[in-house]
Amino acid sequence: MVGWSRLLSPAASFANYRNVLQTPACRNALQQQLRRMGGDHGHHHMTIKPSRFQWDKFKDLMHFYVMLGLIPVTGLVLYANIFVGPAQLAEVPEGYEPKHWEYEKHPISRFISRYMLNSDQQNYEKSLHYLFEENEKAQIRLLEDEVRRKMSERNDYQAYYYRPSVAKYHRVSKEAADELEALRGD
Repeated sequence: MVGWSRLLSPAASFANYRNVLQTPACRNALQQQLRRMGGDHGHHHMTIKPSRFQWDKFKDLMHFYVMLGLIPVTGLVLYANIFVGPAQLAEVPEGYEPKHWEYEKHPISRFISRYMLNSDQQNYEKSLHYLFEENEKAQIRLLEDEVRRKMSERNDYQAYYYRPSVAKYHRVSKEAADELEALRGD
């Protein structure tokens, strides 16, 4: 019974406010609100269309990363062009040999040449090393061909990478074949 009495007090207070809700002004406000939610333009349908989330996310990230790279690079180029400027020709002091990056005119080109690219001398030496390695490989190939030719000419065992135990039996069989050939007289 105690539980029922707890429910009775809110119901009684609602009954007091029920009269207020029934007044024409309040009823009119509720109807206006419902009409506004409908839009007053007839039936509205929610059309089903594909989401634009991925496209919008792509555009946002593209703008972000373009600006993340474009703004600092633009600032760096402006700084290099305005404050540093191109290099000027000057006399080289006696006994001084300029570095490879000092031949570049623009400061950005000098930076790239100094810290990112190899010098012409390094590239030349790398190409010489490549040619040396290829020459060594060609000489090894020629030597291998010569070894194969000699092995076939002398009727030796097949290759130099066989185990010695196999070679021993091959020599024995070769000697036996030579003795039989000598006995036959061919």
